Amino acid sequence: MRLSHAFPALCLAAVTLTACVKPEGETSLSTSGQMPPMQWDVRPEGREWTQDTLVALAQHDTVLASSVPADVQSWCPGYAEASLTDRRAFWAGLMSAVARYESTWNPQAAGGGGRYIGIMQISPVSADYHQCEADTVSELKDGSENLECAAQMMAKAVARDGLVVGGGNRGIGRDWMPFRDAEKRAAMAEWTRAQPYCQVQDGGGLFTPRQSTTVSTKG
Repeated sequence: MRLSHAFPALCLAAVTLTACVKPEGETSLSTSGQMPPMQWDVRPEGREWTQDTLVALAQHDTVLASSVPADVQSWCPGYAEASLTDRRAFWAGLMSAVARYESTWNPQAAGGGGRYIGIMQISPVSADYHQCEADTVSELKDGSENLECAAQMMAKAVARDGLVVGGGNRGIGRDWMPFRDAEKRAAMAEWTRAQPYCQVQDGGGLFTPRQSTTVSTKG
């Protein structure tokens, strides 16, 4: 299934810890239409993945963008006061950060003897368990479909624990092992904290293009 590139206007009550989200007349990322920075921007598919991931995340606003996980401050200092758009951008940015360690953003990657597939290294068994629409090897090798499934998995994990990752094995750390490595976890948090959508807002709450931290494809 190819996601439609149109954001629903959502402002829903969270089922976990919540804070008031700044209202938005539009859910576009900025008045210029620029995409928020992601680590996978080095890939030719990067813009498409960002667009599709943000659409997928919007379907889970009640437990992601409308919630304030207990440990989110260490990942995204401006999150509590951010707009829904910027909050979605944070979750997408975090996905792009862990995908670096999982697959180096390679949608055709197959790890664990072929058990773990695609950009976020999701097994067909896990995809089926989480009722993802993409639950076969070929479907999970489609970058956007893989990321849509990952968004669904993340929403369930964050709703369960009320945490981004906790000490590394809670929240989305339940499904993605790089979060359990202290060095990798620190590197991912350093990167997300530096992004424009995680800065403390002083105005309208919409993503404003600024110079952001780049990431090396090495390591």
